[in-house]
Amino acid sequence: MAEAQSDKSQGRWRTFHEKFVVEERFMSVSARRNLYRTAVGLMILGVVLFVVILTGVLQHGGISAADEPVRSWLVTLRGEPATTIMIILAIVFGPIGLPIIVLIVTVAWGLAAKHAWRPMLLAGAMLTGVILAQVIGRIVERHRPPVDLMLFGADTTFSFPSGHVLGACDFLLVTTYLVFSRRKNPRSAIIAFIVAGIGIFFAAVSRLYLGYHWMTDALGAFSISLVVLGGVIALDTWRTARIPGERITGTLSTADAGTD
Repeated sequence: MAEAQSDKSQGRWRTFHEKFVVEERFMSVSARRNLYRTAVGLMILGVVLFVVILTGVLQHGGISAADEPVRSWLVTLRGEPATTIMIILAIVFGPIGLPIIVLIVTVAWGLAAKHAWRPMLLAGAMLTGVILAQVIGRIVERHRPPVDLMLFGADTTFSFPSGHVLGACDFLLVTTYLVFSRRKNPRSAIIAFIVAGIGIFFAAVSRLYLGYHWMTDALGAFSISLVVLGGVIALDTWRTARIPGERITGTLSTADAGTD
């Protein structure tokens, strides 16, 4: 009886320990190099876009010149059915709805998967996005569109970048990468990223339509998310991607442990 209880305890401890052991995924040298190149490329693109957008915002010119025309055009499209849909999107990707979704996804994924590395990466990416949005917002101190045009209550916090859009971008892009980076069929990944892009588009449009953000607020959020995604890809590749014959202590081969 004592031996059975001891084996049971050891089994539970082994299962708990394996949650925090990162599985290895083996690939060719060129495949790993391409992942690093993609990560660096996304981060560079994100930084360049952000600088261009921020420069326009601060100088009230450049790309920000399109903010008012876009806002005015969206006001002309307002109607009851569209407003209801946009409010629902705002709630889903808002400061209450999205954290609940992220919590459910990360906890459920962490419990169901053999290893918790990817759910932890998702949680870390979401937290990074929140911190960046708060810090940048307080530095730039951009005002929102007129309060009388807001359709879901007044909001007088800073406008740049859009926290709703940044959260939507981080969640959809990072989740898509973490799920489909382990699939061998590139077509499924392409389709998934297209779907993620559609979701991001509607999340951004909802914020502009409801009168809470300028177009450049949404674009600025998207550019930041590209940097976050690139960082996730780089970290994930560094921690899990191995070439045949390479082994790092503290990881667990997918050949030994299976896939999540």
